[in-house]
Amino acid sequence: MRRNELSLLTTLGAALALAACGGGDRRAAADSTASAAASSDASAPAASSGAPATPAAGGKVIVVQMITDGVGNRFEPNKLEAKKGDVIRFTLKAGVHNVDFLPDSNPGKSGLPPKSDLLQLPGQTVDVRVTFDEGHYYFQCDPHALLGMTGRLEVED
Repeated sequence: MRRNELSLLTTLGAALALAACGGGDRRAAADSTASAAASSDASAPAASSGAPATPAAGGKVIVVQMITDGVGNRFEPNKLEAKKGDVIRFTLKAGVHNVDFLPDSNPGKSGLPPKSDLLQLPGQTVDVRVTFDEGHYYFQCDPHALLGMTGRLEVED
């Protein structure tokens, strides 16, 4: 009897842990696409999981993978250098992740992109058009920030 109770508790604990990781915002990608289309001003930062953003002339696309595996939760790479006009493409490899340039963690910075929806299917992307000023910026995955899923972006002119 004791073995059955332990098995039940283990299963329940695993289910609760999974629900905590993936139980956040489950808005459809169509909602993200609609909101991205509504704010299609090229000077505004874009953070959308809809159609891919195009970099400005001379700009590039910087791919950042969002990963959960035996090593842990992480952005790969987690230290980036970009220029205005570049696009950072956050691509989900495994897990449930988002990207958030928190205002509290970027004091005095303006024009930060909105936090993204949670990505849940491998291959989903969030594009962030770099339109903000030169400087250092901090970003994180909200559900996994305390587990070290953070990154730094240096924007150069």
